[in-house]
Amino acid sequence: MDVHSAELWHAEGDAIRCELCPHACLIGADHVGVCGVRRNIDGTLVALTYGRVSSAAVDPIEKKPVFHYRPGTLVFSVGSVGCTMRCGHCQNWQISRATVDGGMLHDLPPDQVVHLALANGCAGVAFTYNEPVIQAEYVHDVARLAHDAGLYTVMVTNGYITTAGLDYLAGSIDVWRVDVKGMTAEAYRHLCRVPSVEPVLRAAERAKQVHGMHVEVVTNVVPGVNDDDEQLTALAAWIATELGEETAWHITRFFPYLEFADIPATPLDTLRRARRIGLDAGLRHVYLGNVSESGGEDTTCTGCGATLVRRDGFTVAGDVRVDGACPECGLPSDVVG
Repeated sequence: MDVHSAELWHAEGDAIRCELCPHACLIGADHVGVCGVRRNIDGTLVALTYGRVSSAAVDPIEKKPVFHYRPGTLVFSVGSVGCTMRCGHCQNWQISRATVDGGMLHDLPPDQVVHLALANGCAGVAFTYNEPVIQAEYVHDVARLAHDAGLYTVMVTNGYITTAGLDYLAGSIDVWRVDVKGMTAEAYRHLCRVPSVEPVLRAAERAKQVHGMHVEVVTNVVPGVNDDDEQLTALAAWIATELGEETAWHITRFFPYLEFADIPATPLDTLRRARRIGLDAGLRHVYLGNVSESGGEDTTCTGCGATLVRRDGFTVAGDVRVDGACPECGLPSDVVG
């Protein structure tokens, strides 16, 4: 791919201030920001991974996980390298910590993403695997073409983005699937080496309230870090108040990995307690992930309790909704499509 100029930056002397994420990196000549993929070349910020991907695959939308938007459909998933965070338990660290010159990237222009999505029977395109925010220009262009072709679009993101960055993507992204890793600065410093959760919360709120995106939240519950009642209660209350009680909250089990290999797996009782906290806060749909729990990923009617969408892993094993409503009581479901 040709060199592609980045958006969202301004010059400060001989350096460049990036405006895409809250790190607000001041990037000197021939240097990159924290993400590793936005470089100052001759006084211009260049998006090094525009049109360059490390991974591409066809996935069920449930794998993202997204449960309340077009269940049972396939998405063409693309990812590159780099990240704005350095999570100690990152499952995709081989690409999130990789560099652009590490030999992992191949060209995949925006129009080819859409072509491959359609050719593989996908209903949408998902930007995932590594952090898609840092590839904002590529995401923007692919997503616009995807919409033109009748495909929906999904950001699987850590949500660490500025207002300007989010607004740049607005109108081209349908689903904001965001990780909220905890509700304290201490949890964020420990888990992913960024100073605050606040930009993540504000971006998710704006995605829903201003831009009308469909938002779902994932929290990987790590023992001793973000599993206390205070944080879980605050997180559930925030979702209910700012995103809406119908918002899906995916509570996932942590397993020992990478720098956090000495932390034990999340006890099942902790996940069940977190789910109860969510329901007590008024949330209608709290799911349990990375664990075999009967009914833990099924969508039920909030009126009569009937199972509407039954899931087996990443597969929709049954969807009994009639015109989007419960066949038993007729209440419209909270699931889109």
